[in-house]
Amino acid sequence: MAGAQPRKRKGETAERTAAATRPVARVLVDVPLPVHLDRPFDYLVPDRLDAEAVPGCRVRVRFRGKLVDGYLLERNETTDFQGTLSWVERIPSPEPVLSPQLLELARAVATRYGGMLTDVVRLAIPPRHAAAEKSAPREPGPPPPRPTAGAWARYQHGTSFLDAVDAGRSARAVWQALPGEDWPTRLAEVAATAAAAGRGALIVVPDHRDLQRLQDACTALLGEEGVVALAADLAPSMRYRRWLAVLRGAVRVVIGTRAAMFAPVHDLGFAAVWDDGDDLHSYPQVPYPHTRDVLTQRAHAAGAALIVGAFARTAEAALLAESGWAHELVAHRTEVRAAAPRVTAIGEDDTQLARDPAARAARLPSVAFEAARAALGAGAPVLVQVPRRGYVPALACGDCRERARCRRCAGPLALPGGSEDGAPKPTACSWCGAAEAAFKCSSCGSRRLRAVAVGASRTAEELGRAFSNVSVRTSGAGEILAKVPAKPALIVCTPGAEPVAEGGYGAALLLDGRTLLGRPELRAAETALRLWFAAAALVRPARDGGRVVVMADSSLQPVQALVRWDPVWFASLELAERAELGFPPARRVAAVDGKPEAIEALLDSADLPATAEVLGPVPLGEVDEDGSSERERLIVRVDRSEGRALAGSLHAAQAVRAARKAAELQVRMDPLEML
Repeated sequence: MAGAQPRKRKGETAERTAAATRPVARVLVDVPLPVHLDRPFDYLVPDRLDAEAVPGCRVRVRFRGKLVDGYLLERNETTDFQGTLSWVERIPSPEPVLSPQLLELARAVATRYGGMLTDVVRLAIPPRHAAAEKSAPREPGPPPPRPTAGAWARYQHGTSFLDAVDAGRSARAVWQALPGEDWPTRLAEVAATAAAAGRGALIVVPDHRDLQRLQDACTALLGEEGVVALAADLAPSMRYRRWLAVLRGAVRVVIGTRAAMFAPVHDLGFAAVWDDGDDLHSYPQVPYPHTRDVLTQRAHAAGAALIVGAFARTAEAALLAESGWAHELVAHRTEVRAAAPRVTAIGEDDTQLARDPAARAARLPSVAFEAARAALGAGAPVLVQVPRRGYVPALACGDCRERARCRRCAGPLALPGGSEDGAPKPTACSWCGAAEAAFKCSSCGSRRLRAVAVGASRTAEELGRAFSNVSVRTSGAGEILAKVPAKPALIVCTPGAEPVAEGGYGAALLLDGRTLLGRPELRAAETALRLWFAAAALVRPARDGGRVVVMADSSLQPVQALVRWDPVWFASLELAERAELGFPPARRVAAVDGKPEAIEALLDSADLPATAEVLGPVPLGEVDEDGSSERERLIVRVDRSEGRALAGSLHAAQAVRAARKAAELQVRMDPLEML
């Protein structure tokens, strides 16, 4: 074996012998590497580790003089390396945790996002715990019976979709859940259908509250041993034990948050992502994969059924349906009208404005109070959605309206609420926390302050005065309620923290619509509508008195979509506008952040696709870590068919720069914050 003589380390007394067959191990080292070293490395397998050194197992090798972890990808007879190979020092466990299917998925994700294989594998495989390997189950239980799932008949082609899952066909659907739908039970029924056919199922939801609801629904159909929940907030040993149970095929149905998108489910027959527009589905670590994209890739590769479901619809989901890759799973309009609450917007008719001329300017117009009183009088709780948390999170000068800022750090001033020693807490900085008892405007010298935005705490306080005989509860970052009883109460919450009410809410008041719609981002309207639909879906149908009042102008397209309960129409408009502007998902976009000279050098060396359109660079308003220059952002966009080529070209250019030890750049494909 030319050029592969073993290296004897200092202090060794016994001569090591290489394995008799396939002595060369290709190892993926699990350490942060420069981009140009994004490849496996060859090591020698000693004969004492020959039996344990199986593809996919964890190994310990020396890299740059240090003992590091790695994964054995394959074993070969020879190597192309012309130097002296180091030894595989140890094998912590012969468990093949990096299966061929998982390795293929990791490579596909790295290719799509222009990332490194090591980074994706680190997201996909949890840290090892030896005790968990001994206790994790190995044998699967008997397949469960197929559930009846009659509620799917409310949707056009719903029963046909279940039959396709049972038959193992590659059925792909964008599911528009009906208002008030028990979506955890519906998804659990499809997962149980796949498990009854002897195939695996994977469902990913945004947060732990959704996960708990889904787990309860799956447990009711499959039993506690028939489903496993994976989430990043589990204890490390528990997470690894559950993950191993999935890897060994002992559990067929897997549910979880975004950490579960890479779960090594055996013979995947069904995958689903719920509420794909939630930002929590985007992994905050390089290469920043998105749950929807990963599950789409998995379903395509495995020939599995797929559901992208929500009460609303994203432009990405609309593209899946309009391109024909997936079919729509929607209910007939008569079913939608029967299940939806009555939605009222501000200025929807002249009668409303005649009764309350100040309705457009009021934060809580008379129509909202009427809806709340009627629901409380009927013995039902009322949901109040407030976009901002806190008490008064934004203040401005009372005279010139200039934003009030801290004298010490220039951070925004806010009222924290509450009292201290019997007196209200003074104005304080939201960044450094310093109190500002003697505010003076830097522009006009005024000492007066006014509220720019009102938070959930202040809203709860104001509603408590308006409805003095009704209890007011809050649900937000400090404490999120899971459920509320079916009795009169005002539930004030921030978006995403809405508890489920027994029997549904009598009314929902969606406050400060202008705040949600006015955010300076391309996805503002889509996000606002998604949050509104999620809250309105918890309200009783109109035939039972359910009311939703959205504090936004009725002429706006997102408001019209909510009033008509037509998310499909709005998603189609959003997709058309994205296509006209050249933004995802109509086109693939890469954002490159870094120093101006580094961005210029990357442009000179990168072999961009033919359809590439370069925008910028533009300043980000951020100073580099060493304070030498301001960071800039470059946008490169291409046709969807050349998205992988764009990611590959930027990855290759980064590798050349890393080999020359040039300044690093941050490259993100289809970043959410620019949308």
